[in-house]
Amino acid sequence: MSETSLLLKSYYEALYERLDARKELLAARIGEILAEEIKKRGFEDFNKEKYAAYRDACLAFVDERIEAYNPIGIQYVYDRRNSAEVIELELQLNWYDSRDEFAALVEAARGRAQTDMTDERLQPLTNELIEEVGAFPDKSIISAYESEPGLNKLPDYIVARTIEEIIL
Repeated sequence: MSETSLLLKSYYEALYERLDARKELLAARIGEILAEEIKKRGFEDFNKEKYAAYRDACLAFVDERIEAYNPIGIQYVYDRRNSAEVIELELQLNWYDSRDEFAALVEAARGRAQTDMTDERLQPLTNELIEEVGAFPDKSIISAYESEPGLNKLPDYIVARTIEEIIL
């Protein structure tokens, strides 16, 4: 495994650990941000049931994102045979385009990677990487939503904003 791949693996593991440990905080903050965004955008017809449904969707997306960073499941990212197929599938399923953000993540990791990285050196580099780039693909989600807000994008957006607040 290359030094860049090792740092990216550490990046995903750190995100998994941070988010998994802060699930309750994420859930509490999601409710606050969701209420703020509904009011800010003037989304109509948001009664208690609709609000609860969107909040539940956000919570499900949190679980999905945490599992996406799970070190056991993230291995498919490093399987070169399937990585192009995985990226293409992601682009088809998502309403946002995260290719540039992923390229920036890889470039930032490449710029930090060092030969013979020890565990003691890997952790600070991982923390620096998270501070610089945040949690992939949050920047793509946030910018796409802010350029064209919509109810169908709201759960992803709320989760992305919440994660960005919580991971640092």
